[in-house]
Amino acid sequence: KGQLARSGGGKGPGFEGGQMPLQRRLIKRGFKNLFKKEFQIVNLDTLEKFFSDGEAVNPETLKEKGLISKTTDVKILSRGVINKPLMIKANRFSKGAIEKIRQAGGKAEVI
Repeated sequence: KGQLARSGGGKGPGFEGGQMPLQRRLIKRGFKNLFKKEFQIVNLDTLEKFFSDGEAVNPETLKEKGLISKTTDVKILSRGVINKPLMIKANRFSKGAIEKIRQAGGKAEVI
């Protein structure tokens, strides 16, 4: 007989016997931004390795080659060197990536 004998009996997680639980003693800090944009990151050295001259690069082709996990917003970053003229379409580019793509004779287009 008693609380533990009943269905759903027992104390909940975090119960500390009447003492103020740790969860409520600690201060609240920060929050989760519901409007934050998540980007799939792809670097120029990866594009150099997986694509040939003049080939079109867009979220669909990146997904086909397994460079991104799902066809969502893509951001191209400037790590590495690119020597091929690629036609790249993405949602965002870093400034360095745009410069390197243009120097290689390619084109960076924001979708």
